[in-house]
Amino acid sequence: MRFSPAALALAATLATLSSSSMGQKPDAQIDPRSMALLAQGEGLLKAGNTAGAEDALETALAVDPRNRAAFVALGHVATAQNLPGKAVRFYRSALTLDPNDVSALAGQGEAMVQKGAVERAKVNLARINQLCKAPCAVSTQLAAVIAKGPPPAVQTAQATATVPPKGQEQATQKQQKP
Repeated sequence: MRFSPAALALAATLATLSSSSMGQKPDAQIDPRSMALLAQGEGLLKAGNTAGAEDALETALAVDPRNRAAFVALGHVATAQNLPGKAVRFYRSALTLDPNDVSALAGQGEAMVQKGAVERAKVNLARINQLCKAPCAVSTQLAAVIAKGPPPAVQTAQATATVPPKGQEQATQKQQKP
């Protein structure tokens, strides 16, 4: 009687631990179907088919949402589509899975520069330099993008009221009155 509450608690704990560990795969194992879709998406991106690449990569993430490389590739697709905000979100998702992924840090930094957030990109560059003890290619590439700066602002057409010359203004008013 004295040991029954402790025995029940121990039995419940062991049952919970054993059943949860048997059904899960280790984090290092990504579903092979997801990896095949990732390869297909990267091939489509290299061919210039961003819409097809996006579809394949999103399917890869639906199959296995732990596929960090698919998030990075989707970031590349969004950058190619000139959508830096979307690219930053995809890279952030990849960094949630692995905060030390230098390719995700570099891609996010490039998207931030494209968006105009150069100072935040410099933070990513410092993090990459901290992770890469020796000079690495992604660090050099991001430094070059930061040095180049953001692209010139896109000018949008603004609706402006055009005022007709004095003589035409009166004629227009007379035409409008029946």
